[in-house]
Amino acid sequence: MSPLGRNVPLCRTLDAAPGDPDAFYANSLMQLLFLSGSPGDTVEIARALGAVLRPGDVVALYGDLGAGKTLFCKGVGEALGIPPDRIVSPTFTIVTEHAGPVPLTHIDVYRLSGAREADEIGMRELLSGDGVCLVEWAEKIAERLPTDCIQVTFTISGDSRREIAVAAPDLPRFDDFRARSQRFQPGR
Repeated sequence: MSPLGRNVPLCRTLDAAPGDPDAFYANSLMQLLFLSGSPGDTVEIARALGAVLRPGDVVALYGDLGAGKTLFCKGVGEALGIPPDRIVSPTFTIVTEHAGPVPLTHIDVYRLSGAREADEIGMRELLSGDGVCLVEWAEKIAERLPTDCIQVTFTISGDSRREIAVAAPDLPRFDDFRARSQRFQPGR
């Protein structure tokens, strides 16, 4: 169970290579909780995260059907220079790749039976691509996720209200995300 009091499947501990500038932060996990009162708030939180993502980042999205995962993907995509109308739920196609200043791979594993089926469609290669990768229903392939993935968990707390928990490596670049989304943190 995470420090937020929910069963959030946290990423495994990072193994930083010697000399890696992020090695100091490799074993530290930043956890933030946001309160979204509307779809617009959810998109704004997503844009703030998208603004600090780099090629190679994997974002694992968890939450019930209708919790806001695809809407969040639209906000991340917008921050990466991809028009939000191009990002739709890829449930039937499983993988959608979007060209942009930073390429975005949007994966929805809802229809997959698990990690074995994910391997059959080349999940390892998709997760190690040159752009940012967003994975909806990530709990189905948790054992295939990279050790340094960013995890976003959605909890429905009303008609349009959501709690959005973010667990990410505690790297300096995420300080900007924290600052940009501060107004959505409880008690702020």
